[in-house]
Amino acid sequence: MNPALEKEFVEQLDKNQNIIHKICRLYTQDTSGHKDLFQEISIQLWHAYPKFRGDAKFSTWAYRVGLNTAISLYRKSTREIKTSDIELGLYKFEYQQYDDQEEEQLKSMYKAIAELNDIDKALIFLYLEDKNYQEIGETLGISQINARVKMNRIKSKLKKLLNP
Repeated sequence: MNPALEKEFVEQLDKNQNIIHKICRLYTQDTSGHKDLFQEISIQLWHAYPKFRGDAKFSTWAYRVGLNTAISLYRKSTREIKTSDIELGLYKFEYQQYDDQEEEQLKSMYKAIAELNDIDKALIFLYLEDKNYQEIGETLGISQINARVKMNRIKSKLKKLLNP
């Protein structure tokens, strides 16, 4: 990859890293798994970036690549993650910090979300990111109406899980 494209990629990754952290939090249970998944998604984005045409926003594309990577790794029985030599280590990516009450609420929400199937997890994640149903449908490859119907069902499931 040429240096200008590499710089552009790192800027986009830095600007959109919270997307990746949220995906990692949704599909991992500990800090080690979070870091490994963040690295794997970053590598997948890195390898695919030269083919990124810009038809969609980088963030939408990153959601799709990140969710597909997370779901693929989550479904594998062996949790081996392949690594690649790229120089992302030169750049600092930070975790977002929350106070104790926010952290407890997030833990409860993520625990309930963890009980959903993979597609429902992805859909709720995009919804929580304030994506509209059209964007959710485009990212997941389903219709806008299907995204809306699935979201209503997921909300009902989560209400039951959070308030038994």
